[in-house]
This record gives sequence, C-alpha cells and structure tokens, in this order.
Amino acid sequence: MSISHAKDEHFMGRALELARRAWGHTHPNPMVGAVIVEDGEIVAEGWHRKAGTVHAEIAALDILGRKPSEDAVLYVTLEPCSTCGHTGACTEAIITAGISHVVVGAEDPNHRHAGRGLDRLREAGVQVRSGVLADLCTDLNLIFNHWITCGTPLLSAKLALTLDGKFGAASGQSRWVTSKSSRADVMLWRRYFPAIAVGANTVLQDDPTLTSRIGGEVWCPIRFVFDRELKTLDADKCPQLYSDHYADKTIILCSEASANGSSKKTDVCLWPLPESRGHLDWKAFRQRCIKEGIYGVYVEAGPKLATAVIEDYLVDYLFVYQAPKLMSDTGSPGLGSLRNSKSMDEVIAFKEPQFVRLGEDLLTRGFIE
Repeated sequence: MSISHAKDEHFMGRALELARRAWGHTHPNPMVGAVIVEDGEIVAEGWHRKAGTVHAEIAALDILGRKPSEDAVLYVTLEPCSTCGHTGACTEAIITAGISHVVVGAEDPNHRHAGRGLDRLREAGVQVRSGVLADLCTDLNLIFNHWITCGTPLLSAKLALTLDGKFGAASGQSRWVTSKSSRADVMLWRRYFPAIAVGANTVLQDDPTLTSRIGGEVWCPIRFVFDRELKTLDADKCPQLYSDHYADKTIILCSEASANGSSKKTDVCLWPLPESRGHLDWKAFRQRCIKEGIYGVYVEAGPKLATAVIEDYLVDYLFVYQAPKLMSDTGSPGLGSLRNSKSMDEVIAFKEPQFVRLGEDLLTRGFIE
C-alpha cells in the first residue's frame, strides 16, 4: 500500500512521464498514465494512447496479466472514470481485478463526475488517496479540462518578446527574438494543440510552415490564417501554407463580405466569419471550431493580432516567451496601444501563472483573469 508522500510522488511522477508519451494524440480525451506497484517496485505500466483505445488503468492491468498482490497499489494521474464510455468504466475494472489501493493525481474536472469514481472505489472497499502531484496532473490536460468545464475550445496565444515588450526590429524582422530553447518549446506546444493560427501579416512577412518539428519528425496541425480581406491570396509568391504537402490542412478565416465579393481563385478552404469591433468575430470562430470538433487553437500572434486578442480578451490562455534583450526603439512593433488605461486596476492579469526557464529566456504562461 501507499507508504509515504515521497514514494507516492515518485510513482506518480512516473505515471506522468507515461501520460506525456501521448502528447497531443488523445484529443478530445485527456492524457493519462498509470503504474501498478507491488512491494515498492513497478510491475506494470500503461497510458492512454489515443481516443478510442483502452484507458491507462486498463492498459496497466492488461500488461500485468494476472491477479495483483494484496498490497498492490495503482497510481493514476486522473480520477478513474465511473461511467461506461467506449471502453467501459475503469472503476469496475479496478474493483474486478482486485486492486485494493489506488492513488490518484487530479480529480475529474467534470463537475458532474468529480469524485464519483473515488466514491465508487471506496464503496467497494478500495483505499483511495487523491491529490498527489495534483497541479502537475491538472496542468497536463489544459485543453481537455477547459473543454469539459467550459464547453468551448481552448484558445491560446503565443508571444515572443524582448524585455521592453518588442516583437522585433522596426523593419519587422524578428528572427530571432527568443533563444533556440524557447523555439524548441514552441514546437512541443504546436504538437500539443490540434490547430495553430497566425495573422495575414505573419504569412506575408515570414512565409511560415506552421508544422511541429521534433527529433526529425514533422507533424502538421490544422493551420488557420486570419486574413479578413484575403490579402495573402494577392502575394507575389504563393505562401507555403497554401501549396505544401499539408495544404489541405490550411484554412483561411475571412470576412463574409470578402468571401462573397472575391473573384480570387484558390483551392484553400475558406471559413467566412462575421465581423465584430473591427476584426473577425471570435465568438463565431469558437462556435465553428466546436462544430468541426477542434478543441484547442494555438495562436502565434504578431503585434497586431496579439494586441487585438489580448485587449479584447479573445483568448483564454497566454504563452509569453521573454528574452533578456532590449530593442530600446519606439519604432519597433510592440504590444498594446489602444486601451488608454487609467490605473493598475485595469491590468490584464494571469491566473495561477507557470514560470519556466528556457536557456536564458523566461516563459510565463497561464489563463487570463
């Protein structure tokens, strides 16, 4: 059984490592890892690989392949489900297998189910402890948790800035504001989110691929371009997003007026959206994402798009990469110009921010209050 907090955290840490093996693969399901421990040693491991496959607890029990010992402890990063979905209730499988001790990281974020799995296990005589490395286990599933609690996709924005809040030089050149370590971290988050978005100016200036490139593996999410007036279709050179191997995963978000009045020829998919306050209506964008089953969008925002999404609270979550550099140039593009705030009461604050050192850079990320 569970002996000490330190040992519980050690084994839960291993369960977290297993869960992360499915990084970005499980949407709309959460990433979950599980280990079975007997006599202080791990005897079986499992993780949820993708939606529709067995849950982590079942995978670990399958690997064990026998009746667990009397002192066996199951460690799992998320509360075992108590409802029968595609793969059956994990609580019943745990009880049937004869596991007598369960240690859980985070509780189910669904308020209708939170604690029910733990209660069911206790009713069956299973000893349960919850909340081990709960913050890490919860943070692992930002998209799933937001979807379950809010019913909307998690819209996030990524900014790369100097210490004085500049996106690059006055000329618009921005390669590179942040370090190689920060850029590698961005690749990880690109792989985490099922969709990525940029503004038209980023496409015209940088001609990005918007793929995730990790260890030689290239993966392409759904790629959105916010181009209200379809100006990227007038580019002298066709952007890579519209012509590369993954072009069928690119979607241009434009105004209804531009879509209806345009004579421009393109094979790229268009999502016409209504306008609101001088930009595309992000509420309509959220609703279209729900309809299409897109549960999270990672917006790599340049100065104009970043200012709009932050000042109008269009996104839920921010990733701010900050390099120890100063542009010291009022002509360099920066963040914000329209709010005319009168006091610190108007500050845009992070809720429970996370801080990560990436080489010389600092990443601050969190939900917007």
